[in-house]
Amino acid sequence: MAEFKLDGRMTVKGLKENFKKCFGASLRVYTTPACKTFADDKATLASIRQADAKGGSLTVGGNLKVGNFEKKIGELYGIGVQVSDPSDKKLVDNDLTLAAAGK
Repeated sequence: MAEFKLDGRMTVKGLKENFKKCFGASLRVYTTPACKTFADDKATLASIRQADAKGGSLTVGGNLKVGNFEKKIGELYGIGVQVSDPSDKKLVDNDLTLAAAGK
């Protein structure tokens, strides 16, 4: 089962690339939980983290549901993420697992 670890030192670009490599799905990263403005690919997760977010590291497995993953990232970093299909054309259902989202 694919899994990856992320922490505040990871860049947005690195997060998206690792996510795609592990799960096959695309990841959209935003500067706020409201998912209005895309985050800069060169920024680190720590640099875009909201002041009241705790930060830290997280290990993510393929059996985690999309909705739970998006919620955990929001709680940890105070940023928004959305999982989309492999071609990044549409968002996937929150009830799918991360592994299923890339198929």
